[in-house]
Amino acid sequence: MDEFSPLDDVTVISLAINLPGPLAAARLAELGARVIKIEPPTGDPLAHAVPDYYRELTGGQEIITLDLKDGQARARLEVLAADADILLTAMRPKAAAGLGIPELVADHGLVHVEILGFAGDRAEVPGHDLTYQAAHGTLIPGTNPTVPIADILGGERAVTAALAGLRERESLAETESADPLGIRKRVVLDDSAAWAAGPARHGLSSPGGHLGGRSPFYRTYATADGHLAVACLEPHFAKALATRLGADEATLEAEFAREPTERWMRFAAENDLPFEAVVAAGTQPTGERA
Repeated sequence: MDEFSPLDDVTVISLAINLPGPLAAARLAELGARVIKIEPPTGDPLAHAVPDYYRELTGGQEIITLDLKDGQARARLEVLAADADILLTAMRPKAAAGLGIPELVADHGLVHVEILGFAGDRAEVPGHDLTYQAAHGTLIPGTNPTVPIADILGGERAVTAALAGLRERESLAETESADPLGIRKRVVLDDSAAWAAGPARHGLSSPGGHLGGRSPFYRTYATADGHLAVACLEPHFAKALATRLGADEATLEAEFAREPTERWMRFAAENDLPFEAVVAAGTQPTGERA
C-alpha cells in the first residue's frame, strides 16, 4: 500500500523567502502538498547564503521567478492562485498590501498563512531570529545561536496554521458559509520565541537550572579525543552511572577524560545509558550510532 499523503490534493503558493517560510513550505511538501515557490528576480537570500540547505528545503517544489510589481507577473500569479488552496507569505503588512495580497486572498478564497515578526502595534517593526531571541532571554551575550529557534518553531507553527485553515475552510464549506474574504492565519515569530523561551524563563534550562548544568548527570564532558553528552536524568540512569563511574562532577570529568569517545559509546550501549558523541556545529554526523 502506498504511503498516505494527507495533503496530496492541496496546492500551496509560497511567496516567503529567508527561513521560516521555506521551512514551512518544505514540511507541507513532505505532507504531500504541491508547492509552487515564487521568488523575486533577486532570488531567495537563503539560496545565496547556504545553497545546499536551500536545495534541501526546496527539493521537489516548482520554483518560478516573478516580479510581482509587474502587471504581467501579477496576472500569472492570479492564474496560479485560482487553482491554489494556501498562500504562504513572510512580509510586513504594508508590503503585503502594496502587492495586493489581501485582494488575492479574497478573490480566490485562499487560506493565507501570514508569517510576521511582531503583532499589534509592532507589526511593521523589522526583526530576525536573533532579535526575537534577544528579547526573550535565549541568547548568551557575545555569541550567536547555533539554532534559529524562532524561525524553526515559527515554520512549524505556520504548518499548523495551514492545516487549521484548511480544516476551517472545510467546516465552512460544509455549512455553506464560506468566508468571502478567505481565511487568514497569522504566525508571529516573536510569539514563537517567547514560547520556546519557556524552559529558560522558568529556570529549567537556564545556567544552573535542572537542565542547565546543576546536575553532574546531565551535561557534556571532555573525553580523550572529543566531547560526550551525558543525559542520565532519570534516577535509575543516574544511579547506574554513579555506581559504575562516580557521582560528582570532578570524578566524572576525570573518568571521561581517560578514554576516547568511542569507548564511552560502547560503555553506554553495554550499560543502557543515554550518552551521545557531541558533533561540532556545521558538520554532519558520521558512522553508525551505538
